[in-house]
Amino acid sequence: MLFFAAFITGLAYVVTQALGYDAPSALGFSGVMLIIAGVLNLLAYYNSDKMVMAISGARKIHKKDNPELFRIVENLSIASGLPSPKVYIIEDTAPNAFATGRNPKHASIAFTTGILSKLNKLELEGVAAHELSHVGNYDTRLMTIVSILVGTVALLADFFLRATFWGGRDREKNSASTVFLIVGLIMAILAPIIATLIQLAISRKREFLADASGALLTRHPDGLADALLKISADREPLEVANK
Repeated sequence: MLFFAAFITGLAYVVTQALGYDAPSALGFSGVMLIIAGVLNLLAYYNSDKMVMAISGARKIHKKDNPELFRIVENLSIASGLPSPKVYIIEDTAPNAFATGRNPKHASIAFTTGILSKLNKLELEGVAAHELSHVGNYDTRLMTIVSILVGTVALLADFFLRATFWGGRDREKNSASTVFLIVGLIMAILAPIIATLIQLAISRKREFLADASGALLTRHPDGLADALLKISADREPLEVANK
């Protein structure tokens, strides 16, 4: 987080210098951007689960709505020593599932109707264990933070590129201004790409860990393996992702 704060401050400073503002104005703008980013990130962090479920059109269900699914989730929660997460259903025929929430006490797991209809009980148990492992390993918190940071970097970079395109204050045609402009452009172009690559690398590593943790939790690795084969072979796109 400290590295991110320093990066945002540095990028904002370079942006304002490249647009022709003096050093005090640049530092002031950097501070304002840091405060705004901090407030927005806190709001997103504490409401990420609600935001994700709302965007995906997920519907919270209770035990009476799907007793078998609840038993699977509850039994795995007991076995892992975690609080039982809230369970959501997404009306989508594509097989998919995901976990979200900043910690185990505020965790939620969503399943599409497609995955519930296409997997057998053992396979569904493997998927639920995989998602619950994300919660137990705090992957949901990590990926929430990473996603927020990547989004902030992308927004700031987009702001700089737009500001550069439309032009800032009348600035002196000196070498210092040119250097800041070049550095700013390079940072604005590369920052979102690098941030996204970091996000993908972290996500891939945590997926492998969740696979291993889920297999240990169920003690039936074939269930998760068969589920992953079915999911990867299914070419039906997730409708929510295309809206």
